[in-house]
Parts: sequence; structure tokens; C-alpha cells
Amino acid sequence: MNNYLIIMAGGVGTRFWPFSRQSFPKQFHDILGTGSTLIQQTAERFEGICPKENIYVVTSQEYYDITKEQLPFLSDEQILLEPSRRNTAPCIAYACFKIAKKDPNANVVVAPADHIILKPDVFREKISLALKYAASNDVLVTLGIQPTRPDTGYGYIQFDDSDSSDVKKVKTFTEKPNLDIAKMFIASGDYVWNGGIFIWSITSILKAMDEHLPEVADAFREAQVHFYSDKEKEALDLAYPRCRAISIDNGVMEKALNVYVVLCDIGWSDLGTWKSLYENSEKDEVNNVVNCKTLLYNVEDSILKMASDKLVVVKDLKGYIIAEHDNVLMICPKDDEQLVKEFVAKAEDFGKQYI
Repeated sequence: MNNYLIIMAGGVGTRFWPFSRQSFPKQFHDILGTGSTLIQQTAERFEGICPKENIYVVTSQEYYDITKEQLPFLSDEQILLEPSRRNTAPCIAYACFKIAKKDPNANVVVAPADHIILKPDVFREKISLALKYAASNDVLVTLGIQPTRPDTGYGYIQFDDSDSSDVKKVKTFTEKPNLDIAKMFIASGDYVWNGGIFIWSITSILKAMDEHLPEVADAFREAQVHFYSDKEKEALDLAYPRCRAISIDNGVMEKALNVYVVLCDIGWSDLGTWKSLYENSEKDEVNNVVNCKTLLYNVEDSILKMASDKLVVVKDLKGYIIAEHDNVLMICPKDDEQLVKEFVAKAEDFGKQYI
């Protein structure tokens, strides 16, 4: 089968601190208590679409052991270790050039390791549709998520609503707008959230990189000679410093003229923040999300996440995050969760073990 999956799993997930840490980021946690970690759920989602031997995970050396433990079917050739973080464009380029050497006729799905999709059957249907379209056309396809609210934390895609087909031409990309603009987007009816999931043929994406990110394409084309050999790491150490840190959205998708979107309602969340965890979790009768032993008195609309054997006693709080993991306790209003990155920066003053 020519279908391949690239799972991007190198991020630290700072906004989900203290639960997500540099030594053990959120994609390797069973955040929703389903019995599977986020990266395991991502791989399982593609059963029937992509054989396990065609799944590649891009991560860093420090997460090699966790990746191997959680996805034991992966061979070492399927675990791609970036020497440094350079955002998503170099990450995707590395994986695509590696797949291209093995199978130049490959069709590829690129998916982050930390997304939630509550309607997996609909998801598979939409991915299959996108793969079929990408295999027979020179296009770059992305999934557009039907928005449920004017969220300022997501990017938006404007599509050509005059087209009645299932795969629609993309007009524009907009990064995280302010609330007024987000409301206008929702009201217009021709905008969807950018889900960060991409589908294309190897031929189309390498052609697009040659055109829009030539320095990245050149770096990995030179390194590609040594892929699947004992010189691969050395080649990567030379390639990565030649690449600026840039996302695939900024580097390719926003510039290319052959970008299309498949609209879908798949129960999607990028689970990037405490707020998104709260929204995607079951709540008690006063809208608390709890996963530990508690004695709660007049506590509402809050999230309490810590070790399941911990007893937590709280009185008179509304709308708070109370989270403890690995010797860090954070108590913060849900509405101030954007401060978490600042907390992490300050926590580093006390030692690397706290971040």
C-alpha cells in the first residue's frame, strides 16, 4: 500500500505545564483516561488506512525510548530523530524525503501526535477522500474543522464556497485572529479552523518545497543520499542548521496556489491548553473535571488533575485549574491560562527538573 503516516511528536507542550514536561511531554500521556496515550490514539486512528510499517514518527533523541515503548511495532528506521527543533517545515521535509527514498509513489498524511478526534469513523472517511484526491491531482490538501465558536486560539482557512465538491479550493489562511475578526469569520460561513493535518503525494510536496522552501529542500535532498544508512545522523547534523525555523503553513501552504481543503466535523481538538482539556472532559453536576480523590466545598467550573491516589480538599473556588505533577503544583484561574508559559519560564530559575 502506498499510504504513509507521519506523526509529529517532538513538541514539549509548554501550555499544558506542569503536566506536560520536557522529560515527558503531553503526547505521551493518557490525558483523558482512555487507556491509550495521545500518540497511541493517533496511530490507532489510521488502522485500515495505513499499514503499521508505513508509520513514521518524527521526534527528538530524548523521546526515542518513550516512543519505542508506546509504539513497539516501530522499527528504528521509522523513528526519525531531529537533532534540533526547527518548527514543522524541516520536520515534515525530513520525513517526506526519507519516505521518498523508499517509495517515490507514496501518498502521505501528516498528523500531530497530540490531537483528539472523537469521531474516528468520520475522520477515516475524510482522510480516505483526501488521499484519493491527492493521489490523482497535483495538490496539497488539509482538513478544515467546522468551527463551533469564534475561537482566537486557532488558525482559520477561507475556502471557495461556490464549489459544491467535497474538496474545496483554499482562498486564504489567517493565523489566530482577534475575537471580532473570528466572529466575522464564523458569521460568513466560508471559514473553517485549520486542523494542522495535511495530505499530499510525495511528488506534490517535494515540488512545492522546491518552489517555496528551496533552502530546506536542498538541505534534505543532499542528506537523503545517506538516509537508511549509518551516516544518516551525520547528514542530519549538517542539514538542520541550514534550515530556518518555519512552519509548513508559513513556508508552503500559505504561498502555494494548489491548496485544497476537506471540510469535516470530526470532534476535533488540538488539546493544546488546560481550557481545551476542560472542554473535552466529562464534568460533574457542577461542571468540575476531576481525576483524583476530592472533598470539594462550593467548588464549580474547575479542573483538578493530579495523581489518582491524591486526596485534595478545596473550598470556595470557581473557575480554577488545580494541577500537580512531578513536584510542581499550579493553582491558576482558568481564564488566565495564557500565563502558563510565563510560569514555566520563571520555574526554570528553580532548576531544570521543574520544567
